Amino acid sequence: MPLETVEKEGSEVKLFEGKRILVTGGTGSLGQVLTRRLMSGAEGVPESVTVFSRDEAKQHYMRLDFMHKHVATDEVIFENARQRLKFMIGDVRDYASVVRAARGADIVFAAAALKQVPSCEYFPWEAVRTNIEGAENLVRAIAEHDLPIETVMGITTDKACKPVNVMGMTKAIQERVYINGNVRAPETRFICARYGNVLASRGSVVPLFLDQIAAGGPVTITTPDMTRFLLTLEDAVDTIFAAVRSAAPGETYIPKCPSALMTDLAAYLIGDRDIQTVVTGIRPGEKIHEILLSEEEATRTIAGHEGYYALRPMLPELAGPVESPALVGDYSSERELMSPEELAAFLETRIPDVIGQLYLEA
Repeated sequence: MPLETVEKEGSEVKLFEGKRILVTGGTGSLGQVLTRRLMSGAEGVPESVTVFSRDEAKQHYMRLDFMHKHVATDEVIFENARQRLKFMIGDVRDYASVVRAARGADIVFAAAALKQVPSCEYFPWEAVRTNIEGAENLVRAIAEHDLPIETVMGITTDKACKPVNVMGMTKAIQERVYINGNVRAPETRFICARYGNVLASRGSVVPLFLDQIAAGGPVTITTPDMTRFLLTLEDAVDTIFAAVRSAAPGETYIPKCPSALMTDLAAYLIGDRDIQTVVTGIRPGEKIHEILLSEEEATRTIAGHEGYYALRPMLPELAGPVESPALVGDYSSERELMSPEELAAFLETRIPDVIGQLYLEA
């Protein structure tokens, strides 16, 4: 059942109050912002937040950042078990490692992934192992060990919709593995959140444009008609929290995002600088327009809580009726594009956060 915010003895009990939370892939772009939001206590103060990843160096610097330290002695790591924010070295590809991490968790945010499109194309089996086997290990651990986990939140991508590259193909299967988890471990609610281009995440277009502008150009555009949905990491976390709060078992939450031409985005970032743009051509595995919901999925998409779309699962045991779909046709970034003026107004409220996130990661 959804973890609704409830009233208890006259006081509000918040979403994550007293929960033991596991974040796989917690040292990634999304994982770090998600962890910050969890640790802020705005949605309730968790009993613990455990960052699980295989990158020792990123964990070290993330730990220092949260402790507001520049350097640390070994004692900082030895004291880790006493802190509310904990760090655990492990790999979602390793079943025993996943079992160890999942024991004692109430909520799992599954953010571990191989997400760089070219890397997945050159090393497809590695993408399968992380994105598919990693999900299977988590579902299997819960089912085989009867772990009393309340919710597993699978974090996925627009590239899973009508996939054209290995990254999207593996994430599409990952979604189905998590949804099937509701059948295999019915005491746990498995849900997903799917969203598109995140403005400040590693490998996304804004950091690339800003680096090119800082170097004096040129700014590279793959094709003049390319469009993308635009949201920040904070918007992504909002989607994840909305799903945890309200999604039914097997549902995938999708945010309603503005979209824009990449040429308009580049022009805004360049401003009045004397910097040229160069059209380089579509890259392998790249779509001209992002799609967050396909035509087929639209027939089983309902209006979710808090203004999100909720994609109902295909499995009959979980699906339920969809009498009035919330969408006609696919949900593509090609639709309802922002004008250059609307884009400028939108970015004026988002770019400071994006720049701050880029500074944080640097």
